[in-house]
Amino acid sequence: MANISISRLDVTPVSMQNTEYVERKGLGHPDSLIDGIVDATSVELSRRYLEEFGTILHHNVDKGLIIGGASRVGFGRGAVTKRIEVIVAGRAARGTSNNEIDVNELARETAAKYLKGNTRFLNVDDEVLIQSKIADGSADLTGIFGRGNGVPLANDTSFGIGFAPFTDTERLVLATEHYLNSREYKRRMPMVGEDVKVMGMRDKDSISLTVAIAFVAQHVKDIGAYREYKARIAQDIIKNARKITEKRVAVHINTGDPEGGGDVYLTKTGLSCEAGDDGSVGRGNRVNGLITPFRHMSLEAAAGKNPISHIGKIYNILATQLAQQVTGEYPAIKECDVAVLSQIGKPISEPHNLNLNIISGKSDFEKLSGKARYMVQGYLENIGELTRNIALGKYPTF
Repeated sequence: MANISISRLDVTPVSMQNTEYVERKGLGHPDSLIDGIVDATSVELSRRYLEEFGTILHHNVDKGLIIGGASRVGFGRGAVTKRIEVIVAGRAARGTSNNEIDVNELARETAAKYLKGNTRFLNVDDEVLIQSKIADGSADLTGIFGRGNGVPLANDTSFGIGFAPFTDTERLVLATEHYLNSREYKRRMPMVGEDVKVMGMRDKDSISLTVAIAFVAQHVKDIGAYREYKARIAQDIIKNARKITEKRVAVHINTGDPEGGGDVYLTKTGLSCEAGDDGSVGRGNRVNGLITPFRHMSLEAAAGKNPISHIGKIYNILATQLAQQVTGEYPAIKECDVAVLSQIGKPISEPHNLNLNIISGKSDFEKLSGKARYMVQGYLENIGELTRNIALGKYPTF
């Protein structure tokens, strides 16, 4: 049985503290792009394994790199002069001698498909060089992966972290990036590239959003249009923010632009990686989609890890989902932090420790802790359903 501990914390929730920072690296940020590529590769490997062998074989394709290219841009025009490089690496079983999957070809095809599906102005065939260097899995980890009586065994001694509910700042930062990268907004404002980064800072009841946007050069005719678009986008963000928070919101876009014009943030592709910005798996958002330095966080790179036994993926998603459900069902819990620790080789349904820290009233705690414990046990008993959904790509990892 899992060792479950539940504690009441007598501390001020993050939402009521004076200061808070929250960051979101958007869909086209190089760290997010490589996270998306390797996680799509894991999902596609899982699908092929099930199709060919009736089970998901061992793999961890959680190592990847984007090496930025070079470009020349000006108002109304742009060209990539040196290709962006994508490198996917890790370990994966190929199958049997009679039925072997070309995992490197699968990874290259998946990377190209992902980039084509998530960017508008990147010519993947001509402007990107994709390499895959996936090797055979380590014998000891492959052995652990194959053991267990129906319940997978943890492939690592590690932990996952989750928290809920989101503060206004967290919800606003996440929603702002989703809004700017939505299909509807792109139709209306095609000059907004996919590489968007949002940094939120709350000072008491005021939130400042610093937003970096890679503008698409072909849709910006001159410096006047550029400035007009920046002002319009800032107004749109503030209007959208009113749906999310009653706090005062200020927006600052591309603060690195020189005041007199000149070298502003223009790109051919809408991506900063066209001009030397690199990306690496695990350097971006956590599984809840945010980077939250005022919260507990795991530094695990969840993207690309196998969905069956890798704690770095499973327990971070489990902790996040559990915290969200606990606070969603019991509003008297003002804040819930979840931490789950594994031991390598032990069933994933029996973590070495699962700890909940709850912020609630003293009189509510005993009743709430009992309900939370019951919910935890349900999650662990049904962990197979969670891992199946992870394998299908139903939970984001960045």
